[in-house]
Amino acid sequence: MGRRKIPRHRDAGSLELDVEALGALMTTANERVLEHLRTLPTQPLHAVAGGKKLAAALAEPMPERGAPIERLLKQLFGRVIPASLNTASPGYLAYIPGGGLPEAAIADMIALATNRYVGVWQAAPGLVQLEKNVIDWFAAVVGLPPSTSGGLLVSGGSLANLVAVTTARRERLPTNFLGGRLYTSTEAHHSVVKAAILAGFPPENVATIRVDERFRVDIGELEQSIARDREAGHTPFMVIGHGGTTNTGAVDDLEALARVAKREALWFHVDAAYGGFFALTERGRAKLRGIERADSVTLDPHKGLFMPYGTGCVLVRDRESLRRTHSVHASYMPPMQDEPDLLDFCEMGPELSREARGLRMWLPLKLHGASAFRRALDEKLDLALAARDGLAAMSGIEIVAEPELSLFAFRHVPDGVTEGAALESHNRALLSKINAKQRVFLTGATSRGRYFIRVAVLSFRTHRDRIDALLEDVASALE
Repeated sequence: MGRRKIPRHRDAGSLELDVEALGALMTTANERVLEHLRTLPTQPLHAVAGGKKLAAALAEPMPERGAPIERLLKQLFGRVIPASLNTASPGYLAYIPGGGLPEAAIADMIALATNRYVGVWQAAPGLVQLEKNVIDWFAAVVGLPPSTSGGLLVSGGSLANLVAVTTARRERLPTNFLGGRLYTSTEAHHSVVKAAILAGFPPENVATIRVDERFRVDIGELEQSIARDREAGHTPFMVIGHGGTTNTGAVDDLEALARVAKREALWFHVDAAYGGFFALTERGRAKLRGIERADSVTLDPHKGLFMPYGTGCVLVRDRESLRRTHSVHASYMPPMQDEPDLLDFCEMGPELSREARGLRMWLPLKLHGASAFRRALDEKLDLALAARDGLAAMSGIEIVAEPELSLFAFRHVPDGVTEGAALESHNRALLSKINAKQRVFLTGATSRGRYFIRVAVLSFRTHRDRIDALLEDVASALE
């Protein structure tokens, strides 16, 4: 007897599309995506005016019947996607850029189309191993010991910081932990305080230590704060340093922080979401010296490895600390693995259901090799220095924060304008003039009582021509 043919559903309303119908959908979508990428360098850097009106026009009830893919893609690429900040543009030098390597989208398509479950090792041992490879590669980049270290791929730095704080609480504090104190700098990303709150601490349990003229945490002030808290009956348990802050790109003295943490028996966490992957380069490793002594590290591949948004990582020196913090059992779950190299990711973090997240990093790294990423990161360091030097040569430009890595800050101080509201207003107007030209997009921030303009170079598409455009547009705006 021959095999019985399985019927294919060709009805447009059916959820079971045959291969031909699905292929047509993918081809149509691919054409739109490729055209979008082809025109990306010439697209506007920002087009969010009228966003409220657009959002109101898009609100609708759940549709009862389907619509043609052409009509839906026309809506997405014609109205929805263009009304945004163009974060994938080579001229996007704002916030912390996320380049979004398209190769990662191919990996996501494979992961989501095959729809394998990787929350437990038994369900997809090969895919779990590929993801573990990625985590091991990242741990090696920052210098954590290969025999004991491990980690978890998460959605970004905020969740990575939450996992780190929760793990530190479990490892360093008794059951009654409300007296626990965390220490970081005034330059810390707001996700640090949010992580502490979500981990059960009142906001006042987070001590924010002042920074020096280079925007690095003041070690002396940190030591005094720890001593005061011990005398007051609090329990210091964690210090959080930075491998590149969001505001100014500052890199704390990580070796000094490691010494304080060891002496005081504190969990040492490094939030290197922005700057950690510069450890792939010789200059970056020198700047980040001391990160290898951390108990945990936050990395964002969607920053320093140019991956799509939603790609973060938390690393720990002792991978069993993640299991001790997050492991729970249920009768409906399969047996968990006892061997340290066979990981059940559901035991390492807060998620049970999760996609094969590691493929979006594994595929580009295997496709291009680490050397390609290293060269790109070295180029960003060079571009930041070129931008800094070009701006510093302009009359009235003050470099507020030097580029430790690829992010720095500046402001213009014209004759007759002193510190205060007038100077801030002047630089806000300057920022608007620069951005209005739609060749680069910058943002501003405030620290140590000064408003400044930030330049963040971290897109794989950004090259010297955009730095030249930045310098030309700043000079033009100053005129």
